[in-house]
Amino acid sequence: MSTFEFLLQGLLVAMQPMNLVYALIGVTLGTAVGVLPGIGPALTVALLLPVTYRLDPGGSLIMFAGIYYGGMYGGSTTSILLNTPGESSSIVTALEGNKMARAGRGGPALATAAIGSFVAGLIATIGLAFIAPAIVKLALVFGPREYFALMVLAFVTVSSAFGDSTLRGLTSLFLGFALAIIGIDQLTGQTRMSFGVPDLLDGVEVTTLAVAMFAIGETLYIAAQGDQGPEKVEAVRGSVWMTAQDWARSWKPWLRGTVIGFPIGAMPAGGAEIGTFLSYATEKRLTKHPEEFGHGAIEGVAGPEAANNASAAGTLVPLLTLGLPTTATAAIMLAGFQQYGLQPGPLLFATNPQLVWGLIASLLIANFMLLVLNLPLVGLWVKLLTIPRPWLYAGILTFATLGTIGANPSVFELGMLLAFGLMGYLMRVFGYPIAPVVVGLILGPLAEQQLRRALAISQGDPSVLFTSPIAAVLLTIAALALIVPAVLRARGKGQVLSQLAASED
Repeated sequence: MSTFEFLLQGLLVAMQPMNLVYALIGVTLGTAVGVLPGIGPALTVALLLPVTYRLDPGGSLIMFAGIYYGGMYGGSTTSILLNTPGESSSIVTALEGNKMARAGRGGPALATAAIGSFVAGLIATIGLAFIAPAIVKLALVFGPREYFALMVLAFVTVSSAFGDSTLRGLTSLFLGFALAIIGIDQLTGQTRMSFGVPDLLDGVEVTTLAVAMFAIGETLYIAAQGDQGPEKVEAVRGSVWMTAQDWARSWKPWLRGTVIGFPIGAMPAGGAEIGTFLSYATEKRLTKHPEEFGHGAIEGVAGPEAANNASAAGTLVPLLTLGLPTTATAAIMLAGFQQYGLQPGPLLFATNPQLVWGLIASLLIANFMLLVLNLPLVGLWVKLLTIPRPWLYAGILTFATLGTIGANPSVFELGMLLAFGLMGYLMRVFGYPIAPVVVGLILGPLAEQQLRRALAISQGDPSVLFTSPIAAVLLTIAALALIVPAVLRARGKGQVLSQLAASED
């Protein structure tokens, strides 16, 4: 079947009445939580992860897609109206968007962000639909050694590509590995590191760890910063619609931002931050109104927001085709798959094509819903920004706890949630990234399984890991991803990397 036929089948699945309801709920919840100050997409998706637990896999993942896109969009609202980016990729939006809001042009700023997100999401999702099958065909020739090399690449990119310390990233990764070996060995059936506790025989729940580290740990960290002073929400004065001049100045940045953001998001160690900064720099260089940059240029909102959302769709390329999470949000998305026993990758396209193509098609529908919902409901999102911070943090902690108990009703599971939450808080305090812990727990057992299979086939000869051209290339890329950031930091060029690591999305 062609890509068009698969996509049409996916649209039939995604447009079933209940799936449309799930997509609408996901978009609304994702935007409502993502628009709250200080909350990025990773925290949004982690917080809402238990909500989808009781649904069927198809409905759950479609709701998840809506939550993901809604959370990505919500960050622009706080950046523009509150000058508080919920994620590092929204920093650039705040530079010009908040200046526009202060000048009484908050409506056009929100409108160009919403329409730019729609345009970029639409084009990038279609790009995902056409690129994914080609990558899947390549990945279907993978054997155990190629899969192990791919896992090594995932570990390195998530733990060391960004941040001010490769050692801290790798330390977090190995902490995830330590948690991953708890439970029953998949190959021998022996129990490992369970300490005689029956609840540990099934291992550590990925959902519990993700919610604890991102929702509880992150919330405790933000709340511990104390009162940062009064924050003024800029009122949306006048019309939210764009003028003809605004349209003329926005459509080219939307397209350029999409072209910049999508391939960068699809690359290992890409992420949305690089695309937004490159888009902003491009628009600043090409603009016919250079005097407005730094004072509220609409191009400085349109381009980066398009790049941000195109990158969000690009992130799904390695996640769906290879099972490779390249951001913290993608790691939690991977946890969402695994709570149903599904492992993203080429085999998922072969064994469950309806699920995968329904998910891809639902991204298109979620995109339309976001556009229709967000502009008329601007007033509601502005009111959400005025929620007192103590109420907000208490609500997040309560919601995360109740959601986890609903998914896993166990006193022991609740204790693990609180313990991992405190661990996440301490890691944030001492500057250790959180995403590698979740990635280590999810991919650690898979990497171990593939390594042991490869060594069993070669009768214990470790050189088999390097004799495959594909495995050798992947391991070389992993080595470069480990070495290049360290060299940049040694030469004093790591400040940008450190800034990008301020938020792990």
